[in-house]
Amino acid sequence: MELEKKNVCIIGYGSFGTAISILLAGKGHSVSVTDMNKELLANCKAEGENSRYLRGAKIPEGINYILEENGETGFLNEALGKADIVVFAVPAQVFRAAFSGACNFIPDDAIVVDVAKGIEIESLKRLSEVAEELKPGTRYVSLSGPSHAEEVGIGLPTTVAVASDDGEAAKTIQEAFSTDRFRVYTNDDVIGVELGGSLKNIMALGAGISDGLGFGDNAKAALMTRGMAEIMRLGVAMGAKEETFAGLTGVGDLIVTCTSMHSRNRRCGMLIGQGHPVDEAIKEVGMVVEGVYTCEAACKLADKFGVDMPITKSIKACLDGKLAPLDAIDNLMLRSLKNE
Repeated sequence: MELEKKNVCIIGYGSFGTAISILLAGKGHSVSVTDMNKELLANCKAEGENSRYLRGAKIPEGINYILEENGETGFLNEALGKADIVVFAVPAQVFRAAFSGACNFIPDDAIVVDVAKGIEIESLKRLSEVAEELKPGTRYVSLSGPSHAEEVGIGLPTTVAVASDDGEAAKTIQEAFSTDRFRVYTNDDVIGVELGGSLKNIMALGAGISDGLGFGDNAKAALMTRGMAEIMRLGVAMGAKEETFAGLTGVGDLIVTCTSMHSRNRRCGMLIGQGHPVDEAIKEVGMVVEGVYTCEAACKLADKFGVDMPITKSIKACLDGKLAPLDAIDNLMLRSLKNE
């Protein structure tokens, strides 16, 4: 079947925004990209590569870089107004601002795809809830799963899921994004997909701390397994389906984020485990470490829903400087014995 080409606008040109632009442009879609950092966009256009966020991934020609500020002939009127698909690839904590600035220009029938994995700290809302608050009736799709930008950008095999309350929208994105190296499943459990993608970043911090302390595979496997039990408990309490956490956006994403050299959350955790102050570790990683923010939100949600999350709360105590990493491990290991 011949591809139905779409007009796609990507807001945010970090590592994953770049990877998605390469994927979609390579498939023949018309792709426009924008970012607050116009110098970054100009460099990407000149070099054919995002040397700051995704070095080594070749950006195809034909991508439309919105280099001017939003004006009468700028991005909001020109690109967004004719978009079939709008991809938000900005950090979770700035999603509200980015969506608020764009939503009035997004056509009502356009599909909004969010690739960020996080929970808004102030409101404790999932990003689909933020979008619905700002633009009721948004055709919102969450894309999640084990998908490091470094691999997507160079065409290594990757499999993800897209979740939406709008089955037709999810199917459209599945067809628009799927290639022989990027397989897309659909899912109707938006809560589970969003929470799985967000909360696993906390466990990746913990896995990194374990690695930084010099612990072995046994410790990391236990942390990942018991961490998933916490994620699942909170998710089910919030209305997610338990089986979602056994899928790509649950255990799949957890595995890759806790074990990969590409994981910024794991790298940050390793530095903390090695004794670096949290602020210094975040700065060293050089990009947004979503797990740091999600950890705070998750602890508040755990209290709100009455869910026991000892690993999450121990990681939060480490991030807050209230507990040394080694002491946190001792506390977890010496908790009262119980049935699994």
